[in-house]
Amino acid sequence: MIEVKTFGELIKQARKEKKYSQRELADKLGIDFTYLSKLENDRGNPPKEDIIRQLAQYLTLDENKLIFLAGKIPSEDEELIKQHYKDMPLLFRRMRENPEFAAKIFRQAREIN
Repeated sequence: MIEVKTFGELIKQARKEKKYSQRELADKLGIDFTYLSKLENDRGNPPKEDIIRQLAQYLTLDENKLIFLAGKIPSEDEELIKQHYKDMPLLFRRMRENPEFAAKIFRQAREIN
């Protein structure tokens, strides 16, 4: 089974691979290094989308993956969700209850890209 890293684990690992100290990266992002430490330990509130996007750029990570791992929705996808908000609970419930359905949806999404 594939281990999914948390938002904090992913940014911590990527920061170390890029050889940034917490202070260096936090300075680049314009945030306090203690806040970055909390993020890396999956504590505290996730940052705003612009900070997540900056993190992704500095750490060479996929922006949308990082945004989703932070528990947020990319701003470009918000309108689509708003248009179909009534169907979202049903979609998520079906995916939770039927892993094969979820796998099929994700396979199809990958094929489109």
